[in-house]
Amino acid sequence: MATLGKALGCAGAFVAGPASLIEGLTQFARPYIYTTAMPPALAAASLVAVQLAQSGHGRREKLAALITRFRQGASELGLALSSSTTAIQPLLLGDAKAATDAASMLEWRGFLVSAIRPPTVPAGSARLRITLSAAHEEAHVDRLLEALATLPQVLAHRPADVRR
Repeated sequence: MATLGKALGCAGAFVAGPASLIEGLTQFARPYIYTTAMPPALAAASLVAVQLAQSGHGRREKLAALITRFRQGASELGLALSSSTTAIQPLLLGDAKAATDAASMLEWRGFLVSAIRPPTVPAGSARLRITLSAAHEEAHVDRLLEALATLPQVLAHRPADVRR
């Protein structure tokens, strides 16, 4: 069983196995009986996504290099990143207002970065969800780091009642 979301950029899931398993699921898995089939366009997109994943060694290497570049730059800036080696790099900011203010500032600078806040994460652990991809270039990461370097000044100018 595998899902086709996130890493493959599609939706849905599948179960692969011997014919007896598939027949058993078809006959006895009640939720399966009432689902609709994947649309043909999504099936085709999923197939291409799997083929790209199988042949995309250069993309994975490029993404790994971008992640390393981002983490090193963030460390030099003293930013509080969670330990993640994935394309999703959580930047811990603490309170929800700090996260939404930072996301707004980054959007104004041309970056789409989500603010993740309670109840999605525990109170006091709001963060920015920075997502890198192989479609990014080193210059994009550098521009993002330049924008993130201004966060302390942006957050320091908030009214005192919304600071941590």
